[in-house]
Amino acid sequence: MANVTQSIVVACDGSEQSLKAAQMAADLANATGHPLKLLTVFPGSKVERMVVSGVWPSDLEEEQKNYGRKVFDAAKEAVGGKVEPTEEVLLKGEPAHEIIEYLEANPGAHMVLGRRGHSTVRSLTLGSISEKVVRHAHGPVTVVSE
Repeated sequence: MANVTQSIVVACDGSEQSLKAAQMAADLANATGHPLKLLTVFPGSKVERMVVSGVWPSDLEEEQKNYGRKVFDAAKEAVGGKVEPTEEVLLKGEPAHEIIEYLEANPGAHMVLGRRGHSTVRSLTLGSISEKVVRHAHGPVTVVSE
């Protein structure tokens, strides 16, 4: 088997749940000695709404970067001093799909993500990101819930 670099990756979206996940991921990175990476996905639905409303591609790219900066800054503040993240990964698209693809491309990654706790009806009809990732990921996933 090829040498696989182990890492702890936390999926962030700026929500309180993702910040709790970032704190747990930092603790896990400290305990294992593995690097901590931050990952966020600029939602594809937001991209579609911006394109329909006539946003230029350069404005869209700037909006994506601003979203990533805001989310990463909040996550860094949440882990404050526990561990310094070694990488920031900004993806664009449907969050569950992008996270699963990231895990497939990075087999040594241990994904940590928060669960928002949507209503049972909403989770059953739409499915949650965390449930989709757990169901389809090939590798360790830790879901942090309240």
